[in-house]
Amino acid sequence: MVDLEARRVATEAVVARFRGRPFSWTGRRTCVHLARAQMRALGHRPPAVPDMRSAASAVRALKATGHDRLIDLFDSLLPRIAPAAMVIGDLALMAGDALFDAIVVSAGGKVIGYHGDALQRGLVNIEPIGPRPFIAAWRL
Repeated sequence: MVDLEARRVATEAVVARFRGRPFSWTGRRTCVHLARAQMRALGHRPPAVPDMRSAASAVRALKATGHDRLIDLFDSLLPRIAPAAMVIGDLALMAGDALFDAIVVSAGGKVIGYHGDALQRGLVNIEPIGPRPFIAAWRL
């Protein structure tokens, strides 16, 4: 049985750490850092995220894990679920820019993450739109 209240409290604490703080490679405020913080808050022990100074260094860091795509990295760390089965605190992958897709946190009917149109605002609420807004999802 999933303790939704504990997941809500943990998720709110993680989101509070990132909300209002702009996306930053050097400031450790990326969707991967958000996902790692969420994983730790829900009791997982994910590997450390190496320092990344740019998108190019993020690509090198991803390849150093033995994966070419974020979906493969997260598949190696967490059990995949159907996006429709997400509960608060789970992670999902949405289409991003030409270089990376985006990891977001489920917040009950919407997701929270960095959005390319609002990177300087920090985390934003994202309403999934379209017939298949998620590429993949994982249970924490």
